[in-house]
Amino acid sequence: MKGTKIISILFLAILLASCGGGRKASQVSKHKPKSTPRIVINQGKIEDKSKVSTPKITQIEFTNTETYILYFKDVAIQKMKEFNIPASITLAQGVLESNSGKSELAFKSNNHFGIKCHEWTGERVYHDDDEKGECFRKYPDPKQSYEDHSLFLTSRSRYAPLFKLKKSDYKAWARGLKNAGYATDKKYPDKLITIIEKYRLDRYDREALGKDYEEVKDEATVTNVQDIDTTSDRKMQTGGSHIVRQGETLYAISKLYGLDVETLKALNNLTSNELNIGQLLKVTAEDKNTVVQSSQIRYIVQQGDTLYAISRKTGIAVEALKSINNLDSNELKIGQELILKK
Repeated sequence: MKGTKIISILFLAILLASCGGGRKASQVSKHKPKSTPRIVINQGKIEDKSKVSTPKITQIEFTNTETYILYFKDVAIQKMKEFNIPASITLAQGVLESNSGKSELAFKSNNHFGIKCHEWTGERVYHDDDEKGECFRKYPDPKQSYEDHSLFLTSRSRYAPLFKLKKSDYKAWARGLKNAGYATDKKYPDKLITIIEKYRLDRYDREALGKDYEEVKDEATVTNVQDIDTTSDRKMQTGGSHIVRQGETLYAISKLYGLDVETLKALNNLTSNELNIGQLLKVTAEDKNTVVQSSQIRYIVQQGDTLYAISRKTGIAVEALKSINNLDSNELKIGQELILKK
């Protein structure tokens, strides 16, 4: 009997030990390390390639610019309502700065606007930009980059003049960002405007503003944000020049000096009617290249000039220049006078 009891006790101990080990192994298997989720945005559909519930950073791949815009348009509209920054500008900057989410910086840090670490206490990443190994802000989710972009513009005094512009005037905002020092690329405004017009991003400004949306006419567009003293004399002249003030148009300035619009454009080599606040316009025929004789405007050919280059400067088509000047070929001579307007 004693032997039987001993065997029973030993059997029970072995059974309990094996059950306990099983629970322990089961508990360990529940705590596998979590990985970073990877989401692919494809034609507006979101496919989550990970089942992890608490990611450290959400990395997103966009198949094209259209899907990028579709993904961020709602947050851009919302930020426009909160911070008064045109959604079209925010989206265009995101597209340009991040290469539609495909840039290395955007992918590894969700930083879609190239915002650096100044006054930043959050996570950071180092990336070669203007200098090697520069510090950039890192965000858990790319939409936080859009939030920070709005806070960045509204919290720095140099961008304050932007908020005096019409929220529907994306061209003024594009040029204003460059003038305020956001980018060093001289073509930065044109790149933003091209993106906005190609993808019709101004429709999101309309959506955000609703009935408060104001149509902007090109001729009346003021695209610089420099502060100008408006208390001075109506003719703001400096040695035969005029400094453009807010609200002024080429037509108004031409009448002020007894010129017509085309003469004023020719004197200043303008190809459109857009003006910048603070821009210096020549209002007399002192320009060494352009001569005004009564109602006729002439251009003096300089070294390196071509008909195409002069066409771009004056806004007059090459064929029109050849026709006005009875030219049979595209050849020009230094010092040759071309009639721009009869």
